Amino acid sequence: MSALETLHIDGAWRASASGATREVLDPADATVLALVAEGGAEDTDAAVAAARRAYDTGPWPHTPVAERAELLRRVAGLLQRDREEIALIESRDTGKTLEEGRVDVDDVTKAFRYFADLVMNESGGRVVDAGDPEVHSVVVYEPVGVCALIAPWNYPLLQASWKVAPALATGNTFVLKPSEITPLSTVHMIKLLAEAGLPDGVANLVTGAGDPVGARLSEHPDVDMVSFTGGLISGTKVAQAAAPSVKKVALELGGKNPNVVFADSCDTDEGFDTAVDQAVNAAFFHSGQVCSAGARLIVEESLSERFVTELSRRAAAIRLGRGTEEGVECGPLVSAQQLAKTEMYVASAREEGAVVRTGGSRPEPSDVRPESGYFYSPTVLDRCHRGMRVIREETFGPILTVETFRTEEEAVTLANDTEYGLAGAVWTSDAGRARRVAGRLRHGTVWINDYHPYLPQAEWGGFGKSGNGRELGPAGLAEYRESKHIYQNLNPRPQRWFAG
Repeated sequence: MSALETLHIDGAWRASASGATREVLDPADATVLALVAEGGAEDTDAAVAAARRAYDTGPWPHTPVAERAELLRRVAGLLQRDREEIALIESRDTGKTLEEGRVDVDDVTKAFRYFADLVMNESGGRVVDAGDPEVHSVVVYEPVGVCALIAPWNYPLLQASWKVAPALATGNTFVLKPSEITPLSTVHMIKLLAEAGLPDGVANLVTGAGDPVGARLSEHPDVDMVSFTGGLISGTKVAQAAAPSVKKVALELGGKNPNVVFADSCDTDEGFDTAVDQAVNAAFFHSGQVCSAGARLIVEESLSERFVTELSRRAAAIRLGRGTEEGVECGPLVSAQQLAKTEMYVASAREEGAVVRTGGSRPEPSDVRPESGYFYSPTVLDRCHRGMRVIREETFGPILTVETFRTEEEAVTLANDTEYGLAGAVWTSDAGRARRVAGRLRHGTVWINDYHPYLPQAEWGGFGKSGNGRELGPAGLAEYRESKHIYQNLNPRPQRWFAG
Protein backbone atom coordinates (compact mmCIF):
# COMPACT_ATOMS: atom_id res chain seq x y z
CA MET A 1 0.00 0.00 0.00
CA SER A 2 1.46 3.36 -1.01
CA ALA A 3 1.45 6.14 1.55
CA LEU A 4 -0.93 9.06 1.19
CA GLU A 5 0.58 12.55 1.15
CA THR A 6 -1.43 13.78 4.11
CA LEU A 7 0.62 16.80 5.17
CA HIS A 8 -0.88 19.98 3.74
CA ILE A 9 1.57 22.87 4.08
CA ASP A 10 1.36 26.21 2.28
CA GLY A 11 -1.17 24.87 -0.21
CA ALA A 12 0.73 21.70 -1.18
CA TRP A 13 0.25 18.06 -0.23
CA ARG A 14 3.43 16.28 0.76
CA ALA A 15 4.98 13.36 2.58
CA SER A 16 6.75 13.86 5.89
CA ALA A 17 10.27 15.23 5.86
CA SER A 18 11.55 12.01 7.41
CA GLY A 19 9.56 9.77 5.07
CA ALA A 20 7.90 8.14 8.09
CA THR A 21 4.42 6.67 7.72
CA ARG A 22 1.69 5.31 9.97
CA GLU A 23 -0.94 2.62 9.40
CA VAL A 24 -4.53 3.71 9.99
CA LEU A 25 -6.56 0.67 11.08
CA ASP A 26 -10.19 -0.32 10.64
CA PRO A 27 -11.31 -1.01 14.25
CA ALA A 28 -13.89 -3.53 13.06
CA ASP A 29 -11.24 -6.04 11.98
CA ALA A 30 -7.82 -4.39 12.61
CA THR A 31 -6.98 -4.34 8.89
CA VAL A 32 -5.10 -1.41 7.36
CA LEU A 33 -7.34 1.27 5.90
CA ALA A 34 -4.60 3.63 4.77
CA LEU A 35 -0.93 4.46 5.10
CA VAL A 36 -0.51 8.13 5.97
CA ALA A 37 2.41 10.47 6.41
CA GLU A 38 3.75 10.60 9.96
CA GLY A 39 4.71 14.21 10.53
CA GLY A 40 7.39 15.31 12.96
CA ALA A 41 8.81 18.48 14.48
CA GLU A 42 10.36 19.62 11.18
CA ASP A 43 7.02 19.31 9.38
CA THR A 44 5.26 21.09 12.23
CA ASP A 45 7.70 23.99 12.07
CA ALA A 46 7.17 24.26 8.31
CA ALA A 47 3.40 24.32 8.77
CA VAL A 48 3.60 26.99 11.45
CA ALA A 49 5.90 29.08 9.24
CA ALA A 50 3.40 28.82 6.39
CA ALA A 51 0.53 29.86 8.66
CA ARG A 52 2.61 32.72 10.04
CA ARG A 53 3.39 34.06 6.54
CA ALA A 54 -0.22 33.72 5.48
CA TYR A 55 -1.33 35.69 8.52
CA ASP A 56 1.37 38.38 8.49
CA THR A 57 1.52 39.03 4.74
CA GLY A 58 -1.41 37.17 3.16
CA PRO A 59 -4.89 38.40 2.26
CA TRP A 60 -7.05 36.27 4.54
CA PRO A 61 -6.98 38.36 7.76
CA HIS A 62 -7.98 41.41 5.69
CA THR A 63 -10.56 39.66 3.52
CA PRO A 64 -13.99 41.29 4.00
CA VAL A 65 -16.21 39.46 6.43
CA ALA A 66 -18.82 38.83 3.74
CA GLU A 67 -16.25 36.99 1.60
CA ARG A 68 -15.04 34.88 4.52
CA ALA A 69 -18.62 33.96 5.36
CA GLU A 70 -19.33 33.06 1.75
CA LEU A 71 -16.34 30.70 1.70
CA LEU A 72 -17.68 28.94 4.79
CA ARG A 73 -21.02 28.50 3.05
CA ARG A 74 -19.28 27.03 0.00
CA VAL A 75 -17.55 24.53 2.28
CA ALA A 76 -20.93 23.62 3.77
CA GLY A 77 -22.25 22.94 0.29
CA LEU A 78 -19.26 20.76 -0.57
CA LEU A 79 -19.70 18.79 2.65
CA GLN A 80 -23.24 17.96 1.64
CA ARG A 81 -22.12 17.08 -1.88
CA ASP A 82 -19.65 14.55 -0.43
CA ARG A 83 -21.91 13.46 2.45
CA GLU A 84 -21.97 9.75 1.67
CA GLU A 85 -18.25 9.55 0.92
CA ILE A 86 -17.30 11.34 4.15
CA ALA A 87 -19.75 9.32 6.25
CA LEU A 88 -18.20 6.10 4.94
CA ILE A 89 -14.70 7.38 5.71
CA GLU A 90 -15.77 8.34 9.23
CA SER A 91 -17.53 5.02 9.81
CA ARG A 92 -14.58 2.91 8.71
CA ASP A 93 -12.01 5.07 10.50
CA THR A 94 -13.75 5.40 13.88
CA GLY A 95 -15.96 2.28 13.90
CA LYS A 96 -19.20 4.23 14.32
CA THR A 97 -22.24 3.31 12.27
CA LEU A 98 -22.73 4.74 8.80
CA GLU A 99 -25.84 6.57 9.97
CA GLU A 100 -23.85 8.20 12.78
CA GLY A 101 -21.32 9.26 10.15
CA ARG A 102 -24.09 10.91 8.11
CA VAL A 103 -25.33 12.75 11.19
CA ASP A 104 -21.78 13.96 11.85
CA VAL A 105 -21.49 15.40 8.33
CA ASP A 106 -24.80 17.19 8.75
CA ASP A 107 -23.70 18.62 12.10
CA VAL A 108 -20.39 19.78 10.60
CA THR A 109 -22.35 21.47 7.82
CA LYS A 110 -24.51 23.25 10.40
CA ALA A 111 -21.40 24.48 12.23
CA PHE A 112 -19.93 26.07 9.09
CA ARG A 113 -23.25 27.72 8.23
CA TYR A 114 -23.79 28.93 11.79
CA PHE A 115 -20.42 30.67 12.05
CA ALA A 116 -20.88 32.17 8.58
CA ASP A 117 -24.17 33.69 9.72
CA LEU A 118 -22.86 34.73 13.13
CA VAL A 119 -19.84 36.62 11.86
CA MET A 120 -22.00 38.40 9.29
CA ASN A 121 -24.54 39.53 11.87
CA GLU A 122 -22.00 40.97 14.28
CA SER A 123 -21.13 44.67 14.35
CA GLY A 124 -17.62 45.76 13.52
CA GLY A 125 -16.92 47.11 16.99
CA ARG A 126 -18.36 48.61 20.17
CA VAL A 127 -18.45 52.34 20.79
CA VAL A 128 -17.42 53.27 24.33
CA ASP A 129 -18.79 56.49 25.83
CA ALA A 130 -15.76 58.33 27.21
CA GLY A 131 -17.91 61.11 28.70
CA ASP A 132 -16.19 63.68 26.49
CA PRO A 133 -17.52 64.84 23.08
CA GLU A 134 -13.95 65.43 21.94
CA VAL A 135 -13.02 61.77 22.35
CA HIS A 136 -13.95 58.93 20.04
CA SER A 137 -13.48 55.57 21.77
CA VAL A 138 -14.20 52.17 20.27
CA VAL A 139 -13.41 48.52 21.02
CA VAL A 140 -12.67 46.51 17.87
CA TYR A 141 -12.06 42.81 17.36
CA GLU A 142 -9.16 41.29 15.49
CA PRO A 143 -8.12 37.70 14.76
CA VAL A 144 -5.81 36.05 17.28
CA GLY A 145 -3.28 35.13 14.59
CA VAL A 146 -1.85 31.65 14.06
CA CYS A 147 -3.95 28.97 15.76
CA ALA A 148 -2.93 25.42 16.60
CA LEU A 149 -6.02 23.21 16.45
CA ILE A 150 -5.68 19.76 18.02
CA ALA A 151 -8.67 17.44 17.56
CA PRO A 152 -9.62 14.07 19.14
CA TRP A 153 -10.31 10.66 17.64
CA ASN A 154 -13.93 10.07 18.62
CA TYR A 155 -15.54 12.79 16.46
CA PRO A 156 -12.66 13.68 14.12
CA LEU A 157 -14.51 15.84 11.61
CA LEU A 158 -17.07 17.33 13.98
CA GLN A 159 -14.59 18.42 16.64
CA ALA A 160 -12.24 19.81 14.00
CA SER A 161 -15.08 21.84 12.48
CA TRP A 162 -15.89 23.44 15.84
CA LYS A 163 -12.40 24.91 15.69
CA VAL A 164 -11.82 25.44 11.96
CA ALA A 165 -15.09 27.25 11.20
CA PRO A 166 -14.78 30.03 13.84
CA ALA A 167 -11.04 30.35 13.24
CA LEU A 168 -11.63 31.02 9.54
CA ALA A 169 -14.69 33.19 10.12
CA THR A 170 -12.63 35.59 12.23
CA GLY A 171 -9.67 35.76 9.84
CA ASN A 172 -7.10 33.50 11.49
CA THR A 173 -4.69 31.04 9.90
CA PHE A 174 -4.09 27.65 11.46
CA VAL A 175 -2.26 24.35 11.72
CA LEU A 176 -4.60 21.44 12.36
CA LYS A 177 -3.48 18.18 13.97
CA PRO A 178 -6.09 15.42 13.87
CA SER A 179 -5.74 12.33 16.02
CA GLU A 180 -3.18 9.96 14.56
CA ILE A 181 -5.77 7.19 15.02
CA THR A 182 -8.54 8.77 12.90
CA PRO A 183 -7.13 11.37 10.47
CA LEU A 184 -8.88 10.46 7.21
CA SER A 185 -12.04 12.62 7.30
CA THR A 186 -9.96 15.64 8.33
CA VAL A 187 -7.76 15.18 5.28
CA HIS A 188 -10.90 15.28 3.17
CA MET A 189 -12.09 18.50 4.84
CA ILE A 190 -8.80 20.25 4.09
CA LYS A 191 -9.25 19.28 0.44
CA LEU A 192 -12.70 20.88 0.50
CA LEU A 193 -11.29 24.11 2.00
CA ALA A 194 -8.84 24.33 -0.89
CA GLU A 195 -11.59 23.56 -3.41
CA ALA A 196 -13.71 26.34 -1.88
CA GLY A 197 -10.94 28.84 -2.64
CA LEU A 198 -9.13 29.31 0.66
CA PRO A 199 -5.75 30.99 0.00
CA ASP A 200 -2.60 28.89 0.34
CA GLY A 201 -1.08 28.79 3.80
CA VAL A 202 -4.27 29.62 5.68
CA ALA A 203 -5.18 26.00 6.43
CA ASN A 204 -2.30 23.65 7.17
CA LEU A 205 -2.52 20.02 8.24
CA VAL A 206 0.06 17.84 9.97
CA THR A 207 -0.81 14.20 10.60
CA GLY A 208 1.23 12.59 13.34
CA ALA A 209 1.45 11.75 17.02
CA GLY A 210 0.82 14.07 19.92
CA ASP A 211 4.51 13.94 20.64
CA PRO A 212 6.14 15.50 18.69
CA VAL A 213 3.43 17.27 16.61
CA GLY A 214 0.98 18.37 19.30
CA ALA A 215 3.77 19.14 21.74
CA ARG A 216 5.62 21.30 19.22
CA LEU A 217 2.47 23.19 18.27
CA SER A 218 1.71 23.90 21.92
CA GLU A 219 5.13 25.35 22.69
CA HIS A 220 5.85 27.03 19.35
CA PRO A 221 6.62 30.76 19.78
CA ASP A 222 4.94 31.64 16.48
CA VAL A 223 1.63 30.08 17.51
CA ASP A 224 -0.74 32.60 19.11
CA MET A 225 -3.42 30.22 20.34
CA VAL A 226 -3.90 26.51 21.05
CA SER A 227 -7.34 24.91 21.00
CA PHE A 228 -7.24 21.32 22.24
CA THR A 229 -9.94 18.69 22.66
CA GLY A 230 -8.94 15.41 24.30
CA GLY A 231 -8.07 13.77 27.59
CA LEU A 232 -7.16 15.47 30.86
CA ILE A 233 -3.55 14.25 30.95
CA SER A 234 -2.81 15.42 27.42
CA GLY A 235 -4.65 18.69 27.98
CA THR A 236 -2.55 19.42 31.06
CA LYS A 237 0.60 18.87 28.99
CA VAL A 238 -0.70 21.27 26.33
CA ALA A 239 -1.32 23.97 28.92
CA GLN A 240 2.13 23.46 30.46
CA ALA A 241 3.83 23.64 27.06
CA ALA A 242 1.93 26.80 26.12
CA ALA A 243 2.55 28.60 29.40
CA PRO A 244 6.09 29.96 28.74
CA SER A 245 4.90 31.84 25.64
CA VAL A 246 1.67 32.95 27.39
CA LYS A 247 -0.43 32.12 24.35
CA LYS A 248 -4.18 31.74 24.50
CA VAL A 249 -5.31 28.24 25.41
CA ALA A 250 -8.77 26.68 25.09
CA LEU A 251 -9.24 23.17 26.48
CA GLU A 252 -12.14 20.71 26.26
CA LEU A 253 -11.07 17.75 28.37
CA GLY A 254 -14.01 15.41 28.68
CA GLY A 255 -16.26 14.57 31.58
CA LYS A 256 -17.75 12.07 33.98
CA ASN A 257 -21.35 12.94 33.35
CA PRO A 258 -24.31 12.24 35.65
CA ASN A 259 -27.75 11.25 34.37
CA VAL A 260 -30.06 11.83 37.34
CA VAL A 261 -33.42 10.03 37.22
CA PHE A 262 -36.15 10.84 39.74
CA ALA A 263 -38.91 8.29 40.23
CA ASP A 264 -41.65 10.76 39.28
CA SER A 265 -40.30 10.87 35.71
CA CYS A 266 -41.41 7.24 35.36
CA ASP A 267 -44.92 7.47 36.84
CA THR A 268 -46.40 6.57 33.45
CA ASP A 269 -45.46 3.76 31.07
CA GLU A 270 -44.46 6.34 28.44
CA GLY A 271 -42.33 8.23 30.92
CA PHE A 272 -40.57 5.04 32.03
CA ASP A 273 -39.96 3.93 28.44
CA THR A 274 -38.55 7.32 27.49
CA ALA A 275 -36.24 7.63 30.49
CA VAL A 276 -34.84 4.12 30.00
CA ASP A 277 -34.43 4.63 26.26
CA GLN A 278 -32.52 7.87 26.82
CA ALA A 279 -30.36 6.33 29.51
CA VAL A 280 -29.29 3.63 27.04
CA ASN A 281 -28.57 6.30 24.40
CA ALA A 282 -26.69 8.44 26.92
CA ALA A 283 -24.31 5.65 27.88
CA PHE A 284 -23.84 3.55 24.76
CA PHE A 285 -24.06 5.86 21.76
CA HIS A 286 -20.81 5.41 19.75
CA SER A 287 -19.82 2.68 22.26
CA GLY A 288 -19.64 5.26 25.03
CA GLN A 289 -16.79 7.08 23.28
CA VAL A 290 -18.41 10.48 23.76
CA CYS A 291 -17.04 13.19 26.04
CA SER A 292 -20.56 13.97 27.27
CA ALA A 293 -21.68 10.34 27.62
CA GLY A 294 -24.10 9.74 30.50
CA ALA A 295 -21.83 7.11 31.98
CA ARG A 296 -23.11 7.65 35.55
CA LEU A 297 -26.74 6.70 36.07
CA ILE A 298 -27.89 8.20 39.37
CA VAL A 299 -31.38 6.83 39.96
CA GLU A 300 -33.85 7.22 42.83
CA GLU A 301 -33.63 4.17 45.08
CA SER A 302 -37.36 3.31 44.92
CA LEU A 303 -37.14 3.08 41.09
CA SER A 304 -33.69 1.55 40.82
CA GLU A 305 -34.38 -2.17 40.51
CA ARG A 306 -37.15 -1.83 37.93
CA PHE A 307 -35.22 0.76 35.94
CA VAL A 308 -31.86 -1.05 35.91
CA THR A 309 -33.45 -4.39 35.04
CA GLU A 310 -35.13 -2.98 31.94
CA LEU A 311 -32.10 -0.88 31.00
CA SER A 312 -29.86 -3.96 31.22
CA ARG A 313 -32.25 -5.95 29.03
CA ARG A 314 -32.13 -3.26 26.35
CA ALA A 315 -28.36 -2.87 26.59
CA ALA A 316 -27.91 -6.61 26.08
CA ALA A 317 -30.05 -6.40 22.94
CA ILE A 318 -27.91 -3.74 21.23
CA ARG A 319 -26.74 -5.11 17.87
CA LEU A 320 -22.95 -4.82 17.73
CA GLY A 321 -21.00 -5.07 14.51
CA ARG A 322 -19.16 -3.39 11.69
CA GLY A 323 -20.60 0.09 11.36
CA THR A 324 -21.16 -0.20 7.62
CA GLU A 325 -23.38 -3.29 7.95
CA GLU A 326 -27.17 -2.99 7.71
CA GLY A 327 -28.95 -3.35 11.05
CA VAL A 328 -25.89 -2.72 13.22
CA GLU A 329 -26.66 -0.27 16.04
CA CYS A 330 -23.23 0.12 17.63
CA GLY A 331 -19.71 -0.38 16.34
CA PRO A 332 -16.40 -1.37 17.93
CA LEU A 333 -14.12 0.65 20.12
CA VAL A 334 -11.64 2.72 18.18
CA SER A 335 -8.43 0.85 19.03
CA ALA A 336 -6.85 -2.06 20.85
CA GLN A 337 -5.70 0.41 23.50
CA GLN A 338 -9.27 1.59 24.12
CA LEU A 339 -10.49 -2.01 24.32
CA ALA A 340 -7.83 -2.87 26.88
CA LYS A 341 -8.73 0.25 28.88
CA THR A 342 -12.39 -0.78 28.96
CA GLU A 343 -11.50 -4.29 30.12
CA MET A 344 -9.29 -2.82 32.85
CA TYR A 345 -12.08 -0.61 34.21
CA VAL A 346 -14.60 -3.47 34.30
CA ALA A 347 -12.10 -5.71 36.09
CA SER A 348 -11.38 -2.95 38.58
CA ALA A 349 -15.09 -2.42 39.24
CA ARG A 350 -15.62 -6.13 39.87
CA GLU A 351 -12.76 -6.16 42.36
CA GLU A 352 -14.26 -3.18 44.18
CA GLY A 353 -17.69 -4.79 44.52
CA ALA A 354 -19.72 -3.75 41.50
CA VAL A 355 -22.32 -6.19 40.18
CA VAL A 356 -22.32 -6.79 36.43
CA ARG A 357 -25.95 -6.74 35.28
CA THR A 358 -25.09 -7.26 31.61
CA GLY A 359 -21.99 -7.30 29.44
CA GLY A 360 -18.63 -7.32 31.13
CA SER A 361 -16.84 -9.14 28.33
CA ARG A 362 -16.13 -9.20 24.62
CA PRO A 363 -19.03 -10.52 22.52
CA GLU A 364 -18.87 -13.70 20.53
CA PRO A 365 -17.44 -13.09 17.03
CA SER A 366 -19.79 -13.27 14.05
CA ASP A 367 -20.00 -12.30 10.39
CA VAL A 368 -20.42 -8.63 11.35
CA ARG A 369 -18.10 -8.85 14.41
CA PRO A 370 -14.74 -10.22 13.30
CA GLU A 371 -12.73 -11.73 16.14
CA SER A 372 -9.88 -9.34 15.34
CA GLY A 373 -12.15 -6.29 15.84
CA TYR A 374 -12.18 -4.17 18.99
CA PHE A 375 -15.68 -5.05 20.19
CA TYR A 376 -16.90 -4.93 23.79
CA SER A 377 -20.41 -5.66 25.00
CA PRO A 378 -22.45 -2.79 26.50
CA THR A 379 -21.91 -3.18 30.23
CA VAL A 380 -24.09 -2.15 33.18
CA LEU A 381 -22.40 -2.09 36.60
CA ASP A 382 -24.81 -1.96 39.55
CA ARG A 383 -24.19 -1.17 43.24
CA CYS A 384 -21.46 1.34 42.51
CA HIS A 385 -20.16 3.99 44.89
CA ARG A 386 -17.86 7.01 44.81
CA GLY A 387 -14.88 5.08 46.09
CA MET A 388 -14.65 3.09 42.86
CA ARG A 389 -12.19 3.99 40.16
CA VAL A 390 -14.81 3.35 37.47
CA ILE A 391 -16.95 6.10 39.04
CA ARG A 392 -14.18 8.67 39.42
CA GLU A 393 -12.34 8.34 36.09
CA GLU A 394 -13.50 8.87 32.51
CA THR A 395 -13.74 5.37 31.01
CA PHE A 396 -14.65 6.39 27.44
CA GLY A 397 -16.13 2.99 26.68
CA PRO A 398 -19.49 1.15 26.78
CA ILE A 399 -19.71 1.15 30.59
CA LEU A 400 -22.68 2.46 32.58
CA THR A 401 -22.39 2.65 36.37
CA VAL A 402 -25.42 2.79 38.69
CA GLU A 403 -25.65 4.83 41.91
CA THR A 404 -28.80 5.45 43.94
CA PHE A 405 -30.20 8.30 46.02
CA ARG A 406 -33.19 8.96 48.30
CA THR A 407 -33.47 12.77 48.40
CA GLU A 408 -33.06 15.64 45.99
CA GLU A 409 -30.17 16.96 48.04
CA GLU A 410 -28.40 13.62 47.86
CA ALA A 411 -28.94 13.45 44.09
CA VAL A 412 -27.35 16.87 43.55
CA THR A 413 -24.45 16.02 45.85
CA LEU A 414 -23.71 12.80 43.96
CA ALA A 415 -24.03 14.50 40.55
CA ASN A 416 -21.56 17.21 41.53
CA ASP A 417 -19.14 14.86 43.27
CA THR A 418 -16.68 14.77 40.37
CA GLU A 419 -13.59 16.71 39.38
CA TYR A 420 -15.15 17.10 35.92
CA GLY A 421 -18.11 19.26 34.91
CA LEU A 422 -18.93 18.91 31.22
CA ALA A 423 -22.56 17.76 31.01
CA GLY A 424 -25.39 16.17 32.93
CA ALA A 425 -29.13 15.58 32.88
CA VAL A 426 -32.09 15.50 35.23
CA TRP A 427 -35.28 13.51 34.65
CA THR A 428 -38.38 14.58 36.57
CA SER A 429 -42.02 15.50 35.99
CA ASP A 430 -41.78 18.22 38.65
CA ALA A 431 -41.01 21.52 36.84
CA GLY A 432 -39.82 23.23 40.00
CA ARG A 433 -37.46 20.39 40.85
CA ALA A 434 -36.16 20.36 37.28
CA ARG A 435 -35.21 24.03 37.49
CA ARG A 436 -33.72 23.70 40.98
CA VAL A 437 -31.55 20.72 40.14
CA ALA A 438 -30.45 22.08 36.76
CA GLY A 439 -29.48 25.33 38.45
CA ARG A 440 -27.35 23.56 41.04
CA LEU A 441 -25.51 21.14 38.75
CA ARG A 442 -21.93 22.29 38.16
CA HIS A 443 -21.77 21.22 34.53
CA GLY A 444 -21.45 23.24 31.33
CA THR A 445 -24.50 21.68 29.67
CA VAL A 446 -27.53 20.42 31.56
CA TRP A 447 -30.41 18.64 29.87
CA ILE A 448 -33.87 18.36 31.41
CA ASN A 449 -35.79 15.26 30.31
CA ASP A 450 -33.41 14.68 27.41
CA TYR A 451 -29.83 13.66 26.75
CA HIS A 452 -27.14 14.46 24.15
CA PRO A 453 -28.64 17.17 21.87
CA TYR A 454 -26.52 20.26 21.30
CA LEU A 455 -27.03 23.42 19.26
CA PRO A 456 -24.33 25.27 17.33
CA GLN A 457 -25.78 28.50 18.74
CA ALA A 458 -25.22 27.39 22.34
CA GLU A 459 -21.81 27.33 23.98
CA TRP A 460 -20.19 23.98 24.72
CA GLY A 461 -17.59 23.47 27.43
CA GLY A 462 -17.19 22.50 31.04
CA PHE A 463 -16.44 23.39 34.63
CA GLY A 464 -13.54 22.11 36.70
CA LYS A 465 -11.19 19.69 34.98
CA SER A 466 -13.44 19.50 31.94
CA GLY A 467 -11.42 22.44 30.67
CA ASN A 468 -11.62 26.16 30.04
CA GLY A 469 -12.99 28.31 27.26
CA ARG A 470 -15.99 27.46 25.13
CA GLU A 471 -16.73 26.11 21.67
CA LEU A 472 -19.81 26.97 19.58
CA GLY A 473 -22.09 29.94 20.21
CA PRO A 474 -20.91 33.56 20.34
CA ALA A 475 -18.31 32.66 22.97
CA GLY A 476 -16.89 30.03 20.62
CA LEU A 477 -16.34 32.72 18.02
CA ALA A 478 -14.83 35.07 20.60
CA GLU A 479 -12.14 32.50 21.45
CA TYR A 480 -10.55 33.27 18.08
CA ARG A 481 -10.49 37.04 18.53
CA GLU A 482 -8.55 39.64 20.45
CA SER A 483 -10.16 42.86 21.69
CA LYS A 484 -8.45 46.19 20.99
CA HIS A 485 -9.44 49.54 22.47
CA ILE A 486 -8.83 52.51 20.15
CA TYR A 487 -9.03 55.88 21.89
CA GLN A 488 -8.94 58.95 19.66
CA ASN A 489 -8.59 62.50 20.99
CA LEU A 490 -10.39 64.68 18.43
CA ASN A 491 -8.95 67.92 19.80
CA PRO A 492 -5.50 67.30 21.33
CA ARG A 493 -4.13 70.11 23.56
CA PRO A 494 -1.26 70.38 26.03
CA GLN A 495 -2.20 69.16 29.51
CA ARG A 496 0.45 71.19 31.38
CA TRP A 497 0.70 68.44 33.99
CA PHE A 498 4.35 69.26 34.51
CA ALA A 499 5.32 72.88 34.97
CA GLY A 500 8.44 72.77 32.75
